[in-house]
Order: sequence, then C-alpha cells, then structure tokens
Amino acid sequence: MSEWLVLAIAMALVCALVFTFTALRHRRVAVDEDTSETPDVIEYMVMMVGVVYAIVLGLAIAGVWEARGAAEDSVRREAQSLYEVTQRADVYPAPVRDRIRGEVNAYVSHTVSVDWPRLVSGEAASTEGGELLGKLRGDLTHQNPGNELQAQAYQPLLDHIAAADDARHERTQSDASTLPSVVWLGLVVGGLVTVGLIFTLQIRRSGRELLLAGLFSTLIVFLLFMVWSFDAPFGRDGIDSAAPFQDLFPALSLAAGG
Repeated sequence: MSEWLVLAIAMALVCALVFTFTALRHRRVAVDEDTSETPDVIEYMVMMVGVVYAIVLGLAIAGVWEARGAAEDSVRREAQSLYEVTQRADVYPAPVRDRIRGEVNAYVSHTVSVDWPRLVSGEAASTEGGELLGKLRGDLTHQNPGNELQAQAYQPLLDHIAAADDARHERTQSDASTLPSVVWLGLVVGGLVTVGLIFTLQIRRSGRELLLAGLFSTLIVFLLFMVWSFDAPFGRDGIDSAAPFQDLFPALSLAAGG
C-alpha cells in the first residue's frame, strides 16, 4: 500500500471521528448550557499541552530528519569510494583491471538487488556483501605494483576500499528505527490528547468550528505521518535511497532497479 494512500486514509478517519464526536456531543448537550465562555483554567491547560506537544513533535522531526541525512551521506560515500576504485584501477594491466571492476560491480549489484530490499523491509543486510567487499580488498592487497604509476595508485585504492567498508558498516547499522518505542507511544498518546482537547473548548457544529477542528486534526496526523516516514532511514517503499549506486554504475543490470 502506498504511503500517500495510508496518509489519506488516516486523515479521513481522524476527520470522521472528530466530526462524529462533535455531532454526538451536540445531541447530548443540555439545552441551557452556556457555550459562550470557556473557563480560564481549561484554556491555560489546552495552551500548555499544545506547546509541550509541539516541542516534542518538533524534536522528533528534527531527530529523524538528521538520521535520514546521515544514512544518505553514508550511501553516497560508499558509492563514491567504489566508483573511485573502478577509475583508479585503470593503471593496472587489463586482466587485473577487469577483475577489480568485476568484483566492484558484483558488490554493487548485490547491494542494490539483495541488500536494499532487506533494508527497506527492516531486515539485516546479508553477510554476502561483506564477503564480496573483503574479497575485493584481499585481491587488491596482494596485487604487487608493477611500476611507479601502479605504486602511486596502490595505497589510494586501499584507502577507498576502507572508506567504502566504513560507510557500509554505517549503512547496515543505521537501518533500524531512529525513535524508540516509548517515544512513539508519547507521540501517539500526545496527539490523541491534543486532538481530544478540542472538545473541552465547547466546540459546536458551526461550519467554521468544524473546519478548524478538521484542519487541526489532519495537521497532527500529517506531522505524525512525516515522523513515521522519515523514521525509516532508507525509506519504506522502493529503492530510491540507492540512487547514488545507480547513478554511478548505470551500466549494471540491477534487478531491483528495473
């Protein structure tokens, strides 16, 4: 199911619940109830709860946004380091150069077509990716430079492989949810309380009040949806987050990339 469809359904359900509760309350309200004023203490409580929840929600959005950015940066560094390996290997003889590039391509293809669907679904990355990268490092480490140009390229190649390995470890360790369960519990309960406080302000069934109540509740749902969407560092649908690999290695036949 598409993320946008989930958002639309959630917004529609929340609005329907708000309108339904408002209609039920209006039927049960006493005829002589004075709805022209709201006690000052209730207005103060509503204001304080709204402010506290807005702060917590803002911190949650900032946290998942920063985690998403860090994950994207690790992917970019991993792809760029491997791309540099394929380019700098040009100084080696054709058999060695082709073997190095073939091992890089095998690793990239495995990462996007096998590891990425696992990351998106919340599973751990497979161990085969680490084995492919280790094989590449081992082959290059035991390749003796045949001339001065190869000797100059030898250490930078190893450095790029080490950078790719480091970025890979960061990627595999940042695939989990950023926010712990207790924070999610606070966000959901806080959202319900914040929306529920609408009814303490003696909301009536006028068009203006219903419109404002609906917009407020859908805003809360949208912000929670945004936190949920960004809480998956590599996304929840498709392999769009693997774009750096696909951009730098367009010639590969990547099954997941179509």
